[in-house]
Amino acid sequence: SFAYFTIKDRLPQILTRVIDTLHRHKSQFFEEHGEKGVEAEKRAISFLSKLRNELQTDKPVTPLEDELPDAVLWNQYLDYQRNLSNGNGEPSWFQSPWLYVECYMYRRIHAALAQNPPIDNFDVFKEGKAQNFFESQEAVTALCTYFQELLKNIKDLDEKQLQEELFKLLQVSLWGNKCDLSFSAGEDSSQKSNPLQSLENLIPYILVNDMEKLWSLLVNARKRNTEKSNVRVDIILDNAGFELVNDLVLADFLLSSKLVDEVHFHGKSIPWYVSDTTKHDFNWTIKQLQSVNHMWMSRCGINWEGNLKKGVWVYHDHMFWTLPHDFSSMAEVAPDLYADLQKSNLLLFKGDLNYRKLTGDRKWEYTVPFHQALNKFHPSPLCSLRTLKSDTQVGLKPGQGEQIQASEPEWMVSGKYGVVQFDAGL
Repeated sequence: SFAYFTIKDRLPQILTRVIDTLHRHKSQFFEEHGEKGVEAEKRAISFLSKLRNELQTDKPVTPLEDELPDAVLWNQYLDYQRNLSNGNGEPSWFQSPWLYVECYMYRRIHAALAQNPPIDNFDVFKEGKAQNFFESQEAVTALCTYFQELLKNIKDLDEKQLQEELFKLLQVSLWGNKCDLSFSAGEDSSQKSNPLQSLENLIPYILVNDMEKLWSLLVNARKRNTEKSNVRVDIILDNAGFELVNDLVLADFLLSSKLVDEVHFHGKSIPWYVSDTTKHDFNWTIKQLQSVNHMWMSRCGINWEGNLKKGVWVYHDHMFWTLPHDFSSMAEVAPDLYADLQKSNLLLFKGDLNYRKLTGDRKWEYTVPFHQALNKFHPSPLCSLRTLKSDTQVGLKPGQGEQIQASEPEWMVSGKYGVVQFDAGL
């Protein structure tokens, strides 16, 4: 299975890169922290080398031994996996659900650093994320320029034109999800060309296209809106770098077009899946844009910082996003987060990992309705913007999946296809 290939080949590659990154920063750790920094680096590397060995030799998954706030939940989840195996031995790297062991690896990478001060705040993936951003400069420039030109006339657009622009930016945000460093095991995955130029050609590759439903939801929310209640959209972020810039442009468009009053962003509280957005990445990206010597890019950065200061943009992170649980258990495991998401008019879930967690990462029949696969996870109307990089997909028309499968056996994992898949909730 694709899961087997991921655990056997991709995850050890990612661990090797992490170890290499720490090696390369040895002198920096020494400059900043003296011998203590070098000792911490050695301990972290030894911890990670042991982890790589456990993975490659299919050892049992062990309980977390750190004191971090989520350790108890992780260890409870391991017990839950043990019970699932019905006494067929301990859950191990190759005998467990893919989603679980993959999340577990990233949590163990975090522990390797968190348990080794003074380098406990070092993000081993930061360089890759920054590189992705800088290598996508041309695409970022094109998008910021397009967007700032659009803003000049946004007040004059009629409803049809607004809808067209929204659909364009939703597609840019969708295809930006191709730039994923955990998928390429950290290899270059930057966006080189103007993302707006290829949208027309990519429409046939959107397997489920519910953009019309998003539009009517937003327009109706706006009409129903009274002075008391703001229209709120939440974006559950995926990758930093180019994809994040797409998401920020989409969020700015939603505000500037007066379709919504506030946008809430949800990122990861620890470095995750190589390129996932943390608070540091979020702030760093806005700062980078501000300081670029390009009028429209820096204008975007300045406006976005202004949105944060005014409180019309809000950034959150919550430990739940980096737990192994799928989202159907959020109401039970993280009731505070679930209650917050219930305040939203629309939740936009970016990317493949969020899709896997929405649908429980099961091998569904392609035609199973999205609503059913969500397994009672309905805090608010929600939509997945995702390019397919794992073999889980629901909500297709009869025969649609089989037809593509016949000519493209790798269609579910190549990142070539995407969905804009909506569920209205209860």
